[in-house]
Amino acid sequence: MSILNIVNLLGGLGLFLFGMNYMSDGINQVAGKRMKDLLEKLTRNRLKGFLLGVFVTSIIQSSSATTVMLMGFLNAGIMDLAQATGVILGAHIGTTITAVLIALDVSVISTACIFIGSVLVIFGRKQNKVYTGEIILGFGLLFFGLKYMSGDQAMGVLKSSAAFKAFITSANNPFVGLAVGTIMCAILQSSSASIGVLQVLALQGLMPMKFAIYMIIGVNVGSAMPLFLSSIGAKTNAKRAALVYFIFDVVGMLIFTPIAFFTPYTSFITSLSPNGSVQVAIGHIIFKVVTAILLLPFVNVIVRFTTRIIPSREHASDLRFLYIDPKLVEYNASMIASIEKEVQRMVDLVRWNFVHSCEAFMTRDLSNEEEILHNEEIINWLNNNLTDYIIMVTSRPIGKIESARVGRLFHVLIDLERIGDHAINILTRTKTSINDELTYSSSSLDEFKEIYENVIVLFDQSIQSFNQEKPFEEYQTGLLNLRNFIRDLNNKALDDHIVRLRAHKCHTASGIVFTKILQDLERTGDHSYNISKAGTNDAALISQM
Repeated sequence: MSILNIVNLLGGLGLFLFGMNYMSDGINQVAGKRMKDLLEKLTRNRLKGFLLGVFVTSIIQSSSATTVMLMGFLNAGIMDLAQATGVILGAHIGTTITAVLIALDVSVISTACIFIGSVLVIFGRKQNKVYTGEIILGFGLLFFGLKYMSGDQAMGVLKSSAAFKAFITSANNPFVGLAVGTIMCAILQSSSASIGVLQVLALQGLMPMKFAIYMIIGVNVGSAMPLFLSSIGAKTNAKRAALVYFIFDVVGMLIFTPIAFFTPYTSFITSLSPNGSVQVAIGHIIFKVVTAILLLPFVNVIVRFTTRIIPSREHASDLRFLYIDPKLVEYNASMIASIEKEVQRMVDLVRWNFVHSCEAFMTRDLSNEEEILHNEEIINWLNNNLTDYIIMVTSRPIGKIESARVGRLFHVLIDLERIGDHAINILTRTKTSINDELTYSSSSLDEFKEIYENVIVLFDQSIQSFNQEKPFEEYQTGLLNLRNFIRDLNNKALDDHIVRLRAHKCHTASGIVFTKILQDLERTGDHSYNISKAGTNDAALISQM
């Protein structure tokens, strides 16, 4: 045993882990949006959700990443826990693809993949080519690291270790195997990587199946550790999803540990292939597939159990995110949907405040004042914290489409916050009118009502235009005409108001307040129109806002 052996072993392991993470990042960039859309559309049916979990995870090769993605969808209200549970069960099966590839020994093409991937990453002009290069390069590094790790220069450290050989030879205690497998996966933070290490050891004759079978079970239990860590301090749905993931592995452990100990299960696996790497892959696949099939009919039972163990929390304050979990910022596939839900929440609050502030002015009724002020506090909180969250999101590597959408949402936040301020202005001016006993003619109130109703129409149509992400030109004429019509109504109301002042039909103090309220209405219309412009894919139009 030498220091060089240890360095080679750790270097090969490092390449393996880096390649796996690099490949997964590239896949998420290329396929993340498509995976998100699939998960949104096909999870209503339990069986489809299960099969989709298999498919998605076989692509991105991380059941933990799939589950964290589901946490985001749960927080955004896109799916419920029962739907997510079916996908989580399928995700466990999908993650076995790496073990299959390792068993097939595709490392012979690793150097070619490293060359091709490097060329695409360095010289690729289009972003998709760069991401594709990352996938190919990561794939090559993964299997090159595996090949290097299994070589004599690296494995010599274990082959020459009398202590390691003595431990493996005498290792018959299933609890030791479970503990070692769990700890190894908790350290490596990846069940695929941990199983890959076992396959390398088994291929070199350093991991007999009688002990490897318990380590496989332990690795699967340890794979829940990253999710538990990510769910600490997270929202209720995130904790429940992590618990569902853990339940799968614990149930699998309770099923397969006694089977492996009391039956010739290990002999059955070794009879299927003389290759130790293949044997480990088979044991891993059987664990995942059998456990998933047994648990699938009991999805509702699992959901009720997790809901009872982790009940919904009562929150003392509304100043919080309802759909975003800041702890899940590392995974962007469901991130955009969560941001959009929070922005829509802000839209609803702003609209409610504006409508009821205007109604209060017309009816001189301040019964909704407290709720309007409370909503304004939430609006300001959302504006500040969504802005911070969006800045954090855009500082991380995300696709161009996602980045553009987040940027447009940022512009919408600015206009929504200002519309909220104008609603508060109208409420404040209404209080002044009531406290100072200011009166307005029926003509003034009719003009106000007409402008206000058109502003609401413009606001609603602008939000619709933004949400549909249609080219701005399709809406430009109608929305621009409506905004100009509001300005014309406003100018006419101001002219008529001057006439009333000259005729002494309106008090000067009332006139000042009325003029300022008209300005608030016009500014609200302008900001509503800006929201429609934010929905365009034309960066030049956005920059004009």
